[in-house]
Amino acid sequence: MSGDREQSCRMKIVSWNINGIRATAVGLKEILDSLDADIICLQETKVTRDLLDEPTAIVEGYNSYFSFSRVRSGYSGVATFCKNSTIPQAAEEGLSGQLINRKGTVGCYGSTQEFLEEELLSLDQEGRAVITQHRILTSDGKEDTLTVINVYCPRADPEKPERKVYKLRFYHLLQIRAESILRNGGHVIILGDVNTSHRPIDLCDSVDPEAFEGNPGRQWLNQFLSDPVTSDMGASDPPNGGLFYDSFRYFHPTQKNAFTCWCTVSGARQTNYGTRIDYILANRRLVEAEFLDSIIMPEVGGSDHCPVKAFMKCCPVAADKCPPLCTKYLPEFAGRQQKLSQFLVKKSKDLADTTGGSEELPNTQPSTDGAQPAAIRKRALDKVNGSTGKKNKLGTKSGQGSLLGFFKPAGHKACPTKEQNNTPMCVAENAKNVAQQDGTLLASVSQKGNQQQAAFWKTLFKGPPPPPNCKGHGEPCVLRTVKKAGPNCGRQFYVCARPEGHSSNPQARCNFFLWVNKKAATDG
Repeated sequence: MSGDREQSCRMKIVSWNINGIRATAVGLKEILDSLDADIICLQETKVTRDLLDEPTAIVEGYNSYFSFSRVRSGYSGVATFCKNSTIPQAAEEGLSGQLINRKGTVGCYGSTQEFLEEELLSLDQEGRAVITQHRILTSDGKEDTLTVINVYCPRADPEKPERKVYKLRFYHLLQIRAESILRNGGHVIILGDVNTSHRPIDLCDSVDPEAFEGNPGRQWLNQFLSDPVTSDMGASDPPNGGLFYDSFRYFHPTQKNAFTCWCTVSGARQTNYGTRIDYILANRRLVEAEFLDSIIMPEVGGSDHCPVKAFMKCCPVAADKCPPLCTKYLPEFAGRQQKLSQFLVKKSKDLADTTGGSEELPNTQPSTDGAQPAAIRKRALDKVNGSTGKKNKLGTKSGQGSLLGFFKPAGHKACPTKEQNNTPMCVAENAKNVAQQDGTLLASVSQKGNQQQAAFWKTLFKGPPPPPNCKGHGEPCVLRTVKKAGPNCGRQFYVCARPEGHSSNPQARCNFFLWVNKKAATDG
């Protein structure tokens, strides 16, 4: 983004599928600060209520709002983090209103009569949506409302037809809720992992046009979004498409190789062989009047997705206090965010004296035998500890000795005289020296034996054969295993070791393929 736009920007918002909020290499605050945004929406947090810890829930400088999966642990989940300068006036979990049990909600649910109550609850129980509503000051000086819908849309599993239906029903409910909020006044942003690429330009490779356009999820996007190229700018209702813009394509309509998700198993990120399925969608009037730019951040690692970011001219207006959904109000965290100074208490002299912090305890009573109080106490302690001050047979004082007295230097030699050798200390020391010499000998013998055994077993078992070289690059292949259910599940095969990429990229994986058992083999 150009420098003048950077200077004009007064509000930034980020969306990122983090692929596990607790699996990050650095602290969460460091991640949030590095994203540099007023509102940060995370998807696929993979944390449930019982696994949410305080460092994740309570981050200094931010207020957070979570939606957890109620059907499976370590699955799905979204979270919205707002800077304390962008506290929302309302927050809500889910799209349907079925999870509402407190005040401070967003409302505007639209007509959901075509849904059964059980279906609405099912669509929200996987923890796929958090809605926050903010006050903003627009670029023309007017105060308005901005509602941010953070979503992690379902994936359509080809092996599970019911998930295809679930995904489409989620899309439909999302549209009902977003359009209802928009028509109630203010602005709406929908952002997150939508799990569908919209145009052929959003895919890494060419596809069959008929099959591409026939995808139900893509058909939903076509009617939900408006094409900024063909739309009548400034019209209240678009002549084609829906009420929302894909903000990235609004500013970068023809940019190729702009992807947000890559396959980590095949190393496809190295060759930028991916898809664009992460979006910041916003109502048309907001994009046209307040958006400055919308970008992709492929340089940010740590997930199989990268963040997307929008820059806006409007300015956030913080609410007086966080809405009830805020994570800090959960019973397990409420009242636990304290300053470090509260844990640092000055140690009083009396406390130090009673805990052994001073060598001499205060004593105002006069001595009766002329001895100093410290000496009296020393004799009393010696009596309790069994120490009489007399030397034992080993020439040391009996009683509780120093811990260092049980250790001798490593180079301690055996006692020089016969009488001294008979003492328990020297008997033990001499035995230790003999054991060390025997141990060194045994270790040497054992090492030689292991080498001989290894050589023997190598003559019997040759081990796996070296991998073949791929025909495209003449380099050793990698061994893979079929994990997909079917007749070949569990079988192993060799493929080119290079990362997956476009067929025109010479640095990408070639099409070499070879079954390990050689019952079937192809090389392209």
